[in-house]
Amino acid sequence: MAKHSEYERQRRAAETARVKEIEDAWQGSLPAQVKAEFGQVVKTARERGPEVRQPDMAPGTRPRPPRPGHEPKPPKEDANSRRRR
Repeated sequence: MAKHSEYERQRRAAETARVKEIEDAWQGSLPAQVKAEFGQVVKTARERGPEVRQPDMAPGTRPRPPRPGHEPKPPKEDANSRRRR
């Protein structure tokens, strides 16, 4: 958890209060029908939740091979292994 100075906490609280005031003023300026429609859209979006992350590559796409000279090292064999004879 980060520690913030008292000034920083007060500044953030004032910022949050100001944003709330601006949002309330904006919603108060909307007609009732538009406000209800907007509220319904927000509610359905929140119920839907976050979108599922798409894969980075298309299905069936092979990854790029390593550059020459940058191949992965082979697995190291343990010299103290009991299985090795």
